[in-house]
Amino acid sequence: MTHSSLTGQSKRSALCNSAGTSTSSRKERKEKKTSRRLFCFDRELETRFVVGADEAGRGCLAGPLVAAAVLFDYQRIGLREIRELSRLDDSKVHSAGVRDELFPKIIGAAKSVAVGTYSPAGIDNRGLHKTNLLALYNCLKQVAVDGCVCLADGYELPDLGFKQRAVVDGDARSAAIAAASIIAKVTRDRYMRRADELHPGWGFADHVGYSTAEHRAAIELKGISPLHRLSFRSVAYKKLSLVQEVDTVGGRKAA
Repeated sequence: MTHSSLTGQSKRSALCNSAGTSTSSRKERKEKKTSRRLFCFDRELETRFVVGADEAGRGCLAGPLVAAAVLFDYQRIGLREIRELSRLDDSKVHSAGVRDELFPKIIGAAKSVAVGTYSPAGIDNRGLHKTNLLALYNCLKQVAVDGCVCLADGYELPDLGFKQRAVVDGDARSAAIAAASIIAKVTRDRYMRRADELHPGWGFADHVGYSTAEHRAAIELKGISPLHRLSFRSVAYKKLSLVQEVDTVGGRKAA
């Protein structure tokens, strides 16, 4: 069935009821049920264009905060795209391998995608929450179109000039937000794997900046790297007696 043959109620039924075959495994059926639920949430907004935004790296000790926004055109998404995205879900429930598989499929199904990266120094200077809101806002603004609904995962944002809604646990409820969470997570993980090559010894490729026991031990052994956020005041930092100093031109020093 082609894009053009799915319109109106028939398309909504196809998106919400495209079940797996009787020979599918239990895991596959669960994944398809989840993705149908996510797409149904978006379709029930009764608009052609739905934009979802989410971020990755908010709770990390090191590395950037990465936000993404994904715009789906629900007059152009057909059964082929739905099948391609049958494993779509919150990025946190998937392995890195599954996220990497979904990444190009989301790019292929989306009308447009935006990604924004915000540095540790910017987070320290601006503050994490303000940076997070700015990141989501900017990504949504880049891809929003007339008549769209903009969805952000859990956060009320400043007026975008478009209809918008904060969705609590949105990456587990909306297909557009779940897709954005995958794009943001994969982009950030790739960045941190590259950072591990440039700043070896902290294990960035393994923990991608999160506060694991291995990461804290590396900080105690090596100190901080240029990728570490000083404003978090981590226990690992306190053990090293590191004190954040941010000057008026945005520099960072540790003592």
